[in-house]
Amino acid sequence: MSTLKITQTKSVIRRPGDQKRTMVALGLRKIGTTVELDATPQIRGMVAKISHLVSVEEA
Repeated sequence: MSTLKITQTKSVIRRPGDQKRTMVALGLRKIGTTVELDATPQIRGMVAKISHLVSVEEA
């Protein structure tokens, strides 16, 4: 299975609560934090919801 390398590029300040909770659920806490997660449909959906706050690379 492929993985996604997700990096937080923008702050969650002044964002809706659901976007903040999605960032925390993905393991992103600060700008510049990077996580590698399996590319499941659930993770891809979470990334789509916050795509304007993160950068994503296929790993």
